[in-house]
Amino acid sequence: MISPFIVNDKNLFLSRFPIAQVNRSLQAWDSADEYLINYINEEGLLTSEITNTNKKIAIFNDAFGALAVNFCHDNVANPTVFCINDSYISRQGISYNLEQNGLDDSNIELRTSLDSLPTDLDLILFKIPKSKAMLTEQLIQIKQMIKNRTSDKEVIFIAADRAKEIHSSTLKVFEKYLGTTKTSLAVKKARLVFCEFDSSFGTKPEHKSPYPTVWPLPHKSTIDNSSRDFIISNHANVYAREKLDIGARYFIENLPKVAPNTKVIDLGCGNGVLGLTVLADQPEAQVQFIDESCMAIASAKLNIETNLPDVIEQCEFILNDCLSDIEGGSVDLILCNPPFHQNTATTDHIAWQMFKDSHRVLKKGGELRIIGNRQLAYHIKLQRLFGNEKLIASNDKFVTQSAIKR
Repeated sequence: MISPFIVNDKNLFLSRFPIAQVNRSLQAWDSADEYLINYINEEGLLTSEITNTNKKIAIFNDAFGALAVNFCHDNVANPTVFCINDSYISRQGISYNLEQNGLDDSNIELRTSLDSLPTDLDLILFKIPKSKAMLTEQLIQIKQMIKNRTSDKEVIFIAADRAKEIHSSTLKVFEKYLGTTKTSLAVKKARLVFCEFDSSFGTKPEHKSPYPTVWPLPHKSTIDNSSRDFIISNHANVYAREKLDIGARYFIENLPKVAPNTKVIDLGCGNGVLGLTVLADQPEAQVQFIDESCMAIASAKLNIETNLPDVIEQCEFILNDCLSDIEGGSVDLILCNPPFHQNTATTDHIAWQMFKDSHRVLKKGGELRIIGNRQLAYHIKLQRLFGNEKLIASNDKFVTQSAIKR
């Protein structure tokens, strides 16, 4: 949806990304974005004597660029803006929205969640991520950056989210890693969080990141019935950080047998356990691991390097928006456990795009095999796109389904 985003007489147009999604009613910004921008302008944080000219701002988790586009539009303060995000789709959305508003992006730098943080900042704007693990990881990174900064100038930290998502446990995380924390009054069901960096950073024990987490995954070979434990690593923003989730476990139990030289895509790969299982049972398969999360792709690559280093040359690890730019009619098998939300919005448009892209990318006779919660009724979409659908397995919670490209 192209949203007219009007804050402080600025009229900007923002689109959710990807552009071709089915659900066009979802807005590309929220009231927390609006609250954060209004507060910064009302307090004069970009123009007051508190900071110098040409201020340096770090924006974390800006979903589609509402914050980045607004501050890029500020011709008076003209700040240098660093956007830190784990999502490839969000970074694409930020670039697209800058372009459609005719804005110069020369003062904006897009960084991933695995890149080093910028230093000597004046202002940190932090949209609180849905994942508590990601929140912890990012706050540890920020604390370390503040501790190691070369300047002693004040750094202002403001977080924002919907009021219902900011719990006492959330505030305790901010207190633990950054320092004294307080919240604003709620406005339009959004709330701000203010942190004062603890002056004793240099004397307190350093908080080391617990990520990536590492845990064993038992695997029994379908070739010779031998058993082994894989060692699985998960970065903070990857689902199932401590053990295999029940959906993935059920999917692994119902994967197809793969012939040598089969071209496989693990779509929305997460930590890559599906592709890893395929390669363990068929070392001559060729597997593309595709996800929109930088941390997911890093986790999948690490898990292949750790457990099956001899097949790494048969693997590709691709950051992508579903299967955009993947050659049509090029693969034999696509495995997918599609998400049913984007950020905090419950939506099936990502699954729909995954299925459409899969139909285009599969060879004739190729198979899309998926797993999903029973109530999501993915069989209707598969029938509509492929003209066929087969139930492979089901239990009281999940169904595994298959569709063939005719």
